[in-house]
Amino acid sequence: MNRIKSLKNIFRTSGTRHGAYSVGLTVLVLAVVIVFNLIIGQIPEAYRNVDVSSTKIYEISDTTRDLLDSLDKEVDMTVLAVKDDTDERITTFLSRYAALSDDISVEWIDPVLHPSALTDYDTTENTIVVSCEDTGKTTTVSFNDILVMDQYSYYYYGTTSYTEFDGEGQLTGAVNYVTNDTDHTIYQTTGHGESSLSATITDLMEKNSYTLSEINLLMSTSIPEDCDLLLMDAPTADLSEDEAQMLRDYLAGGGKVMILFGDTSSAALPNLADVLSEYGIEAADGYIADPTRCYQGNYYYIFPELSVSGDLADNISSEMVLLTNAHGMNLTDPQRDTITTTAFMSSSDQAYSVTEESQEQGSYTLGAVATESIENEEENSDSSDTADTSDSDTSEDGASDDGSSDSDAAESTEEKESRLTVISAGSLIDQSITDTFPQLENTQLFMNAVTANFEGVQNLSIEAKSLGTEYNTMQHTGLLSFLAIFGIPAVILIGGFVVWFRRRRA
Repeated sequence: MNRIKSLKNIFRTSGTRHGAYSVGLTVLVLAVVIVFNLIIGQIPEAYRNVDVSSTKIYEISDTTRDLLDSLDKEVDMTVLAVKDDTDERITTFLSRYAALSDDISVEWIDPVLHPSALTDYDTTENTIVVSCEDTGKTTTVSFNDILVMDQYSYYYYGTTSYTEFDGEGQLTGAVNYVTNDTDHTIYQTTGHGESSLSATITDLMEKNSYTLSEINLLMSTSIPEDCDLLLMDAPTADLSEDEAQMLRDYLAGGGKVMILFGDTSSAALPNLADVLSEYGIEAADGYIADPTRCYQGNYYYIFPELSVSGDLADNISSEMVLLTNAHGMNLTDPQRDTITTTAFMSSSDQAYSVTEESQEQGSYTLGAVATESIENEEENSDSSDTADTSDSDTSEDGASDDGSSDSDAAESTEEKESRLTVISAGSLIDQSITDTFPQLENTQLFMNAVTANFEGVQNLSIEAKSLGTEYNTMQHTGLLSFLAIFGIPAVILIGGFVVWFRRRRA
């Protein structure tokens, strides 16, 4: 009996009561955590994952959101992979992407359990098959294109690491391709020492469903009818007179031409320069140095001032574009009043055009667009059919019963716009710049300039996001460097001396 009372007294002590309270509170907290996790587990994966990555690989741009908001066709994404073995970055991004539109459906098929699926879709494992039944178009996106492996480390050191994440760019390009019925062909000229487009640029072209072809104007009598844009990248040799005339004829018919100059300026290419002068664009001598808008004190590495609008301004936010060894241009009066020439990229008014003999201060154009409205009169194909109609259909003064004249019936006017885009620095799309500084908008501006040639087309070429280190691209580093090297240490030393002196006096 005494033992029972002793046990009761033990449980009545303050220590026991506090212990029981702690145990009960712990059980309650665990129960709340378990219930909370069960509730969170029911939330779709697209909404319960928070993007804490330094490069924001799960962030989806407004360009993609606008495309998905405007979708009017159903898109099917069939993922041929083992979901549990797939990199979490891919599964997370795919769920986030599909959640943005009710017209996108995602289905995972395990090729281990269903090996015939690879044959049915005529593809390999770890592939996303994107298709649209309305258009009948299908394309594929490989996991290797989304997570880009560092090939150098793999082959030389046997280690697996990734340099880029291209989930948004690949999926948006695929969705745009399968839902869009319109294709555009870009012809790149050859035979004048032109540069080849970098892999970065060709990849962006493919994402926007542009078809790239080559043409040697010396071997052609005219520019192909399916040419939607003629691109000349950093020519080192001049056009012949026949080629220059071919270029004039193409523009006169409403053609679109885009020219980027490299180390050789248009001044050294007289036949090409004559074509540009007709549109109010003339070359300035030398290279452009801009002390007020340069990269880390190098006057020939400049950040031009942008004055973009319309399609050229699409997704241009920071207006940070880096050019190296740029030639300058001056805008003059075009030869025809129907031509309008405007600059969209220029140096500051403190820039210099530098040659071996002299340097001339001023503001220089680095990118310009010349447009011209052209009216083409085309014969009406039905005019021959109406010529045999009875005299009762036509009044004595030559007008038809509906009030239209014979000349109106015979001819129709079609208005076109020719467009000439000239960029004086091919370094705009130099891979050493675009890949080293992915935060700059070089490729965005270039692709906007390309897309502006096509009516009703939006630039959907989204760059991959780097998984590596990004470099600083501040324009004015002299004062900041002085403060970092001398100012901050001086403040710390002075502060430390003041504290030491006060303690010594105390």
